[in-house]
Amino acid sequence: MAKGGRINKIAVVIIFLFGCFFQALPVWAGEPSLPPHLIQSVSEADIYEGMLALDLFHCPVLEEPDPEAALENVRDSVVRIDMGKAYGSGVIFRMTADGAVIATNRHVLAYWREETGVIRFPEGYYAGARVLGTSESCDVGFLLVEKETLGLTALSGLRCAFVDEGLYAGLQRGEAVFVLGSGREADETIFQEAVLEDTARYIETFGGEMLYGRGFAREGMSGGGIFDCYGRLVGLLTGGTDQNEIAGVPVDQVVKAYRETAGD
Repeated sequence: MAKGGRINKIAVVIIFLFGCFFQALPVWAGEPSLPPHLIQSVSEADIYEGMLALDLFHCPVLEEPDPEAALENVRDSVVRIDMGKAYGSGVIFRMTADGAVIATNRHVLAYWREETGVIRFPEGYYAGARVLGTSESCDVGFLLVEKETLGLTALSGLRCAFVDEGLYAGLQRGEAVFVLGSGREADETIFQEAVLEDTARYIETFGGEMLYGRGFAREGMSGGGIFDCYGRLVGLLTGGTDQNEIAGVPVDQVVKAYRETAGD
């Protein structure tokens, strides 16, 4: 699409949103007025493109740390990846012109089959997906739920995690975080608070430097999110032990893997 046309659609979306706002204001007594003239009709595609351009798909980020409030903001960004007899978790990593990009672990995608695999969203609907690719350097892979598969109405209601690769450099040992992943039931999401004990511990099992902390994780939560108490994604949950240890791929590695995989 030409640049000028994209800008025009963004403007139309802004006008549409402002129109909704002003129509919701209380009506005061006065001279009768004519209804406003519509400048241009707005399609679902226009609204979706406008939201992309204005970066409106991110989960809100808190100004002060509050794990319970942050949980409510990010809950819908974590999805269940159903693969028949196996399941895992994923995070809505990015919304693109093609659809929703789901980040998960490479070892989760080892069980993925496009013919039978399903992404289950917290809103209650589900859709198929295709593999965008996996990283060779870390335990990360990506799925794409195409907009034609899910539909623009459902797609416009999704929210992706707030991702900032520069955040990793500021993480501290002893920092409070929480993990979010899929439970045994199809509609179950597990929330567990945790504490980072190391931000770059080499773990031989995963062949790289990982976030390491104390917290609870169970089978099926792999690929879920590790969030700070502001609601920002700091990593992907990758493993856990019976000794309440957790490990995850740091967010900067996830971003790097996406660039290598998607060429973005």
